[in-house]
Amino acid sequence: MLEHVGSLTNTPWIYALIGLSVVLDVFVPVLPSGVLVVTAATAAAGTTADVVGAARAQADSVFPEMLGLVLCAATASVLGDLAAFRLAWRGSDRLDRAIARSRRLTAAQEKLGTALVKGGGPLVVVARFAPAGRSVVSLSAGAAHRRPTEFLPWSAVAGLAWAAYSVSLGYFGGHWLGASWLSTGISVLALFAAGAGAVYVVKRPGGEESAQPAPGSAS
Repeated sequence: MLEHVGSLTNTPWIYALIGLSVVLDVFVPVLPSGVLVVTAATAAAGTTADVVGAARAQADSVFPEMLGLVLCAATASVLGDLAAFRLAWRGSDRLDRAIARSRRLTAAQEKLGTALVKGGGPLVVVARFAPAGRSVVSLSAGAAHRRPTEFLPWSAVAGLAWAAYSVSLGYFGGHWLGASWLSTGISVLALFAAGAGAVYVVKRPGGEESAQPAPGSAS
């Protein structure tokens, strides 16, 4: 996978692939969109490191690619959130049945739903890192008929924070260790660790009360 992604890092196709994966991830939480973003950043940053991981003088030239990956992933995240939000707002028996068939999404709703409703905007951002947390937030906000002006700002903050973190993991892994499976694996583990931490923060005892709802926050 690393070799295939690496061959795409200097082409527009990598942005199309990431954008499509991130958009669809809100409907199919099992898609490895985060892993793809990390892998792309690792492959791009790794081209500026030698075999011992020392940065070359041209390392700064990778910055536009990193920025492009962040903006692509963040924009796709918001677009996917908005699509799920609008579908849930309008209501759909087919959508309800699809959610019911997804054990992962149903479990996430049961575990995160109450906490997100009480936690407000800040927990929406944290939940973006949790497995299926993005889906729960977007669908719950739409089903509750929250105003778009309440939902979209938090969606944008959450998407940008998640994209910047994912790309940073790939960048530093590739920058220090080169474009290797080791650097990718370490970065992906750090991404999963953030997800586990996000679940803990959302579910921890008293977490709902400790996070005060922000004005106009999406639940």
